[in-house]
Amino acid sequence: MDLRFGALTGIKVVDASRVLGGPYCGQILGDHGADVVKVEGPAGDDTRQWGPPDLGPNAAYFAGANRNKRSVVLDLQLAAERERFMEMLSEADVLIENFKPSTLEKWGWRTDEFSERNPRLIHCRVSGFGSDGPYGGLPAYDTAIQAQCGLMSVNGSPESGPLRVGLPVVDMTTGLNAAIGVLLALRAREITGRGQFIETTLYANAISMLHPHASNFLGTGTCPIPTGNAHPNIYPYDSFDTATAGVYLAIGNDAQFRTLCRHLGLDGVAADSRYATNPARSVHRHLLRPMLEDALRPVDGRILADKLVRDGVPAAVIGSVQDVLEDPQTSHMGLLVELEPGYRGIASPIRLSGTPPTYRRPPPLFPET
Repeated sequence: MDLRFGALTGIKVVDASRVLGGPYCGQILGDHGADVVKVEGPAGDDTRQWGPPDLGPNAAYFAGANRNKRSVVLDLQLAAERERFMEMLSEADVLIENFKPSTLEKWGWRTDEFSERNPRLIHCRVSGFGSDGPYGGLPAYDTAIQAQCGLMSVNGSPESGPLRVGLPVVDMTTGLNAAIGVLLALRAREITGRGQFIETTLYANAISMLHPHASNFLGTGTCPIPTGNAHPNIYPYDSFDTATAGVYLAIGNDAQFRTLCRHLGLDGVAADSRYATNPARSVHRHLLRPMLEDALRPVDGRILADKLVRDGVPAAVIGSVQDVLEDPQTSHMGLLVELEPGYRGIASPIRLSGTPPTYRRPPPLFPET
């Protein structure tokens, strides 16, 4: 088979999901060659209206998760349209959906009905809580799940209190794990000849991200609290002000700490038993931080961060979204995609030497003509 469009060339995907988790999964598969058809109801995906801003003819939010797809409009309230949908599935390899169980029931569908029509179909469901249990079938959005599952409780500072992560991390992680599940099921189908049902939930994905906070709690019984930009287990793993810019120091071992101290003229601090090892530094961070703040305050943070990272110490200036999108490294790695008409987006972060991702279609119009 000719894999010129990517490793998933020849795989047919019906993406009947909306908002972010499912569509992001579909975009990942599409970037790597799959033929993805996005099925939308008469009103379109909700996120088409999640603007301004807009990116070309679509809301920028929608454009960020629906590249490399064609669009088909089906009113699944109608029996004839549901039958057309089932006909599409009979020729598909993968179905992505986030239908509510109550919606499926209203339409007279069971979860296993799709695979009965096509035993090779890989049926991937992205949902809030799954279909059973105390919260089974209930709706969920990213930020509400961040609140419920403890992510907000460890984000922010003692002064600010709990804050949402400024990105839809639960939705995007759910989309990533949905894509991983599809790939695992495709591999299993090569052996068994049969598809299978996959379900990944926002609830489970949010809990899976509670590292190291969940491990810390399970080991100590002490509930984590917000620590600002500081890491709960490692120090100095925190942000600091300098004369020119905020910097983040991610000191992961004792050798890196000694190098930092050498650059700041704090060799005596590095030799002090209270700071010589990470466990000691973490315990005495309330003493260490003021010394680092004093040493860093007059320093040019941009020059220091560059020197540190070139000496093997992870450090960075705290940049903006504009800074990183205009960074020469971003351009060098080809991490921005431009497609006509007027589409710009973030490239796939997955780089394969033999079957690289391809960018063939901008996000579809509604209705697509």
